[in-house]
Formats: sequence, structure tokens, C-alpha cells
Amino acid sequence: MESGSVEKATQTQIANIEKSTGKKLADWIAIVNKSGFSKHGELVSFLKEKHGFTHGNANVIVHYAKQSHAGAAESGDELINEQYKGKENLKPWYDQIMAEVKKFGNDVELSPKKAYVSLRRKKQFALIQPSTKDRLDVGVNIKGVAPSGIATASGSWNAMCTHRIKIEEKTNLGKELFNWLKQAYDQAG
Repeated sequence: MESGSVEKATQTQIANIEKSTGKKLADWIAIVNKSGFSKHGELVSFLKEKHGFTHGNANVIVHYAKQSHAGAAESGDELINEQYKGKENLKPWYDQIMAEVKKFGNDVELSPKKAYVSLRRKKQFALIQPSTKDRLDVGVNIKGVAPSGIATASGSWNAMCTHRIKIEEKTNLGKELFNWLKQAYDQAG
């Protein structure tokens, strides 16, 4: 994802927060700064518990309140770029998966980590990880559905996911993968 699209997405997210809460970003920054909490996680929890925010929306507000939002957008891009160093051949697969996931709804939140990108709605429903130079792993979180087809039990690979899908060639980026992702997205809503 390009930095411009991250900034645009964040601006859209802030506009949606302002619309749904009736408060401006500056109001939320003041509320956060007067909360008595100082740690990022405490502030996110405060907004979630006391004001009913989703994790992603609370996280954005806290970044702005702590003046870390510009770095946050850049660090997300930087984290993704680092994931694909030496694995550049896998980046188009990631981009294709993300393009399809974005069609599910405008409430998909990306949370890049050092080794993978977490996809969240009300909770994490999937993650995308370039595991080797030749394989992209997609983890999905779907409770009560047995692994089948291209999806195996995630086992010890990642405790945050119930199923793991190994993408080892472009032909794996098809309907079956996107059906698993859509099912996980739907269950996370």
C-alpha cells in the first residue's frame, strides 16, 4: 500500500469517527490527553471501554494524540516493505489479496507487524505473511469450520488463526482462497 493511500484511508477513518461520534478529532485528542493515562495501550483501552471505540479507531486517535501519527503511517509502509525484502516476487500476490479483501467492506483495518500484516474488523480475521522466498502464508480465523481444500489447521504456526493457507504459486490466488477470507471477514463482524 502506498503512503498516499494510507494517509487517505486514515483521513477517511477520522472523518467516519467524527461523523459517528459527533466529536471532532481535536475533541478526542483533548479527551485522551485529559484521561490520566500515558501508555499507548492504556489509552486505546480507555477509548474502547469508556467510549465504545473499535480497536482500529482508538489506535488512530491515540496516534494523533501522542503526535505519532505521521510516523505510524510511514512505519506501516516501512514494515510491509521490510517484510518483502528479498521476497519481492511475493509482493504482487499480497497486493492482489489486499485488492480482493478491500471489496468485502470499508471496515477492514490493516495492522502491519514486523513479520506479517494483520487484517481486522471488530477482531482479527486474517493475516498475510511472506514466510519464505517462495511462499506466502495466509492465516484465517474461522471458528467451528473444519479445515478442507487448501486450508489446513494452523496448529502451532500462529495461535491467532484457526486455519493456514500456503500460497506457493499464483494459481493459488483464486476463488477458494478468497472464499476462506470472506468467511473469516463475515464471522469477525
